[in-house]
Amino acid sequence: MTQTQTDWLSRLIALAIALGAWVGLGITLEGQVVKFGSFFVSLWVLSGYFTILTNFLVAVVFTVLALGGRHSIHPRFLAGVMLAIVLVGVVYGVLLRGLQELTGVELISNMLLHQLIPLLVPIYWFFFTPKLTLRWTDPTLWAIYPLVYLVYALARGFSEGHFAYPFIDVGTNGTAQVAVTVLIITALFLIVGLGVVWIDRRIGASANPAGVTA
Repeated sequence: MTQTQTDWLSRLIALAIALGAWVGLGITLEGQVVKFGSFFVSLWVLSGYFTILTNFLVAVVFTVLALGGRHSIHPRFLAGVMLAIVLVGVVYGVLLRGLQELTGVELISNMLLHQLIPLLVPIYWFFFTPKLTLRWTDPTLWAIYPLVYLVYALARGFSEGHFAYPFIDVGTNGTAQVAVTVLIITALFLIVGLGVVWIDRRIGASANPAGVTA
């Protein structure tokens, strides 16, 4: 495959990912508007969920990639976005799957935001993102986003009396249990992040043995 063909294929896949994220977000927003009868209330409610915020980030990033090409987003930033959306998929699969019974368009939205997008983004990163760009310290930088979200979600939970996710519900689980859960998720996030850096260097070294590592 030529460089031009690879670039166009990367744009098409980025477009598919962006559309999938936008459609999933749109369906979810529409459902909330029907439920609450207010667009702005619905936006406020949805802004409390890591899944929504991260899929919105994916939608924006992959729209840029579809329009500007695979070099339009810095690989280190894209890797962080990729790790965040993978976290969405893993946490849903391990801790949240089956808690709600969904049908119709809600089921489609759930599959897009929690399963399909978290699967497609790492595939895109693996095949189309320039390698030999990541540093061993990057996972700690990528972890800032979910940790900032955690503080934000806990603050909203205490102020509103409702936590976005049951595993961070301090009132139900207790502070110690929530802390243990958060520590486990953080540790796994960092370990997977180090794995991403390792893969980046292995692939980059194989493709370009004379390449310079960071």
